[in-house]
Amino acid sequence: MKKIIYSLSALFLLVFAGCSKDFLEVAPVGQLTSDNFLKNDNDVKLAVMGVYNKIQENYSKGSWTSVYFMKNLPADDTKCAGPNAGDTPEYQYLDDFNITSDNTKIAAIWTNFYSTINSCNTIINNVGANTAATAGMKTMVGEAKALRAFTYLDLVIMFGGVPLMTVNPTSTDEFNQPRATAAEVYAQIESDLKDAIAVLPLKSQYTATDKFRFSKGTAQALLGKAYLYEKKYADAATVLGACITSNEYQLESDYASIWSKEKEFGVESIFEISYTSQENYGWGNFPWGGGNESNIEMQLEGPRADGDGSFDFSHLDLTKLNLVGGWGFNLPSKKIGDLLYSNPADKRINGTVVSEADYFAAGGAIKSTPYDYEGYLRLKYANKASETTPGSVAQPELNYGSNYRIIRYADVLLMAAEAYNKSGNDGAAQTELKKITDRAGVAAHTETGSALFDKIVMERAKELCFEGTRYWDLVRWGLADQEMKSIGFVKGKHELFPIPLNEILSNTQMDEADQNPGY
Repeated sequence: MKKIIYSLSALFLLVFAGCSKDFLEVAPVGQLTSDNFLKNDNDVKLAVMGVYNKIQENYSKGSWTSVYFMKNLPADDTKCAGPNAGDTPEYQYLDDFNITSDNTKIAAIWTNFYSTINSCNTIINNVGANTAATAGMKTMVGEAKALRAFTYLDLVIMFGGVPLMTVNPTSTDEFNQPRATAAEVYAQIESDLKDAIAVLPLKSQYTATDKFRFSKGTAQALLGKAYLYEKKYADAATVLGACITSNEYQLESDYASIWSKEKEFGVESIFEISYTSQENYGWGNFPWGGGNESNIEMQLEGPRADGDGSFDFSHLDLTKLNLVGGWGFNLPSKKIGDLLYSNPADKRINGTVVSEADYFAAGGAIKSTPYDYEGYLRLKYANKASETTPGSVAQPELNYGSNYRIIRYADVLLMAAEAYNKSGNDGAAQTELKKITDRAGVAAHTETGSALFDKIVMERAKELCFEGTRYWDLVRWGLADQEMKSIGFVKGKHELFPIPLNEILSNTQMDEADQNPGY
């Protein structure tokens, strides 16, 4: 499938501030302002595409900074790994729970998130105030609200209450905003998503080239997720149920196929972030430090297999195991590998992990013990031999085009099962959970009450591992101390990331008392 990428690095909403008319009555040259842009459907669409471009950059940037890594690394289903503990130490610190407020990766995603929110606010406030706005423009305001809610949901989950910016600053003082409560942030998320649900089209109403955009189902899934984090289980059941009964989505028949290029934006996809492998990047022309169209983070995630690496793929039978090497980061933990392999009939194994024994059986070898290796290799988001060299590419490892699947229908079914269980409707919970177990080829769960909840916890661990949900699920369930104390989790501290130190120091409306506990 051809990726739909909008490269708008020079266009975005960088200069939408109003211009003083007393400056020689001359319009700024070479600038886009609120007076000359966002005046028609095409302008607004370009601005909205700019937001997607920012989100793409947030998840894979040419500076080895990725929200995907930040969400995953503290969890008990993955190990940071890499060549050694000194490579990309800020990631290693997250994995080891050696987290401090001056972690540069945390600071980077904080800045990136607020840059994304700024772009959303520009659209919402300028177009929303336009009395001549067309129906299409109003729909895209709803899209921008959903994108803002998506960003704030990540922020509030990872940091708790954060400064709530819904109007872009027009003065230096307005850049300084106090920390809102988590409840206030969730209230804004709810409001934005309800507005979006009312106007966004269904996924089926988008053309093939627009399938990457937020649909009504995306907003419903996000609202259901927000309700779960707020423990509003009945509300979550209602909105997630509406997403399910829309009949816009279904599970892929083959779990392993979800992660292939052929299934990008497929029937199970509710939202994913698009990348391309067609830029012909090399080490000399890659946009280091800036936005890139390929998924550069994938370079980090293949098993280390170069000249000084630990894994030897030289005799690997690619018909049995379709892998190539990378820098060795993000290896599976023994815990998740053992959980999946505990039931050999579970079809999710073939799309998730491979054991050392199966790796050897496919012709693989290990030259030396890899750092942080616990006996399993990752197949989900793996560097696949069949997908890394699409024609003539300057440097294949810089041109991975794998999309990040941010919300899948399977996640919606599991969230709905949890919401039904927590609101006392175990029959409905069993129904949604059975859809997951049927695809996996494992027995359905007939338990009720807390025993059924335990099964939902287990199925989310197996179904969604390496997708950025595990750690934050354990935190919201109050199970993080039980499941991760042995790997360094400290109760009362690690439920949240620290507010970046530079925010505390530079924001006049915040001080050390506003820092999260333990930091």
